[in-house]
Amino acid sequence: MTAAPAAPAGRGALLVVGDVVTDVVAVHAEPLTPGTDTPARIRTLPGGAGANAACWAARSGDLEVRLLARVGDESARWHERALLDAGVRPRLVIDPAEPTGTVVALVGKDAERTFLTDSGASLRLSPADWEPGMLDGVAHLHLSGYLFFADSSRELALVALRDARARNVPVSVDPASAGFLAAMGPERFLAASAGAGVLLPNEDEALLLAEVHGPAGAAGVARAAAELSRRVPLVVVTRGGAGALIAEDGRVTAEVAAESAEAVDSTGAGDAFTGAFLAARLAGAGTAWAAGAGCRAAALAVTRLGGRP
Repeated sequence: MTAAPAAPAGRGALLVVGDVVTDVVAVHAEPLTPGTDTPARIRTLPGGAGANAACWAARSGDLEVRLLARVGDESARWHERALLDAGVRPRLVIDPAEPTGTVVALVGKDAERTFLTDSGASLRLSPADWEPGMLDGVAHLHLSGYLFFADSSRELALVALRDARARNVPVSVDPASAGFLAAMGPERFLAASAGAGVLLPNEDEALLLAEVHGPAGAAGVARAAAELSRRVPLVVVTRGGAGALIAEDGRVTAEVAAESAEAVDSTGAGDAFTGAFLAARLAGAGTAWAAGAGCRAAALAVTRLGGRP
């Protein structure tokens, strides 16, 4: 078993509770052709929204980053090694029944991705996997939104959120998936994540959560962000090539430009933003500067395959 990375001294840790999955990334230059072959470049890589964000946060080099997740026995050591090598201190629960979750990412010529998701063990986290002592030394708790989409992992998220609030540990939530959000329902998701101080949706998720319908454009995204910030104190909406938008107390307070990049694969760009944003905030940066750090990380993420640094 590889030794855990040394914990940086003098600053509280970031604890991420979320998902570890195996990504199968298939990049195809031509449209998919039903019934026959489509040439593609295919790689199997470690992934998962929570794990990716943790790795990007650890990339800052001066922050202790911990991760709680559930995996299958068949790939536990591989995932543990990848996380340790990235500077993350993992606590991986081995699921006795399900394999590690798997996501097939189909990446077209425009670098946009479509996911086929088998959550496997990742959403089988339960309150039994949680201990209040996991918050010892933690300055911030981040919850992957995927946790809220299954009964067992949602119960865990609620327990972790409750314990964090009792200890005055700030909490952030990444809504994670517009498709899963639509199935769950915006109001149910917002009610379940009530108490979080930071919400980190992309623009599709923000529009869905704020129930802004029809062709929205930049004005609609701004309206959605402002509306959501009446429910969550700080809302940071990622907008891909349009950068990020920050809303607080019912109004947009800043817009941050994106960094230019030649995109290869957009998988994990939002996770990169989240990890870099949280690391910068924990280092004492203001919200707009932290969002700029997030945009820089996202720009780097899209230049390579997969969702990790």
